[in-house]
Amino acid sequence: MTIFHRAAGKDVSWALDPLLVLPGVKHAVVLTSDGIVRGASPNLSTEAGEGAAAMMSALQGAARTLAILFSGNEATRLQQIVVDADSGYVFATPAASNTVMAVYATRDVDMGVVAHLMQIQVKTLGDKVMPSDARDTGTPA
Repeated sequence: MTIFHRAAGKDVSWALDPLLVLPGVKHAVVLTSDGIVRGASPNLSTEAGEGAAAMMSALQGAARTLAILFSGNEATRLQQIVVDADSGYVFATPAASNTVMAVYATRDVDMGVVAHLMQIQVKTLGDKVMPSDARDTGTPA
């Protein structure tokens, strides 16, 4: 099993650390909206992290589109996704610009504590990272 190594610079695994000490929380990932891992729990294999990021990217996009279609409002913003499985829960929350934080926890976790701490960490991540949009170079894409 290959384990994620915390690379310097763009790695934001530090934002997951407070979540990973909660009872029942097993794994967490910060990913870009297009499925690139920006940070992961230290005991998560590279394969599992990349797979989870890819699936979460697709799920996030599908959930956002579903909410827009049901609400009839193009300005609808996704706040959180919770997946309830027999083995546990997956929580996902939009974080900084084009970034998502996802957490996997066992069924005995305190869901309210996880959701609350995710909101705190998402705010902290946004405050510290504040990614900017790509610069307009004046050339067509």
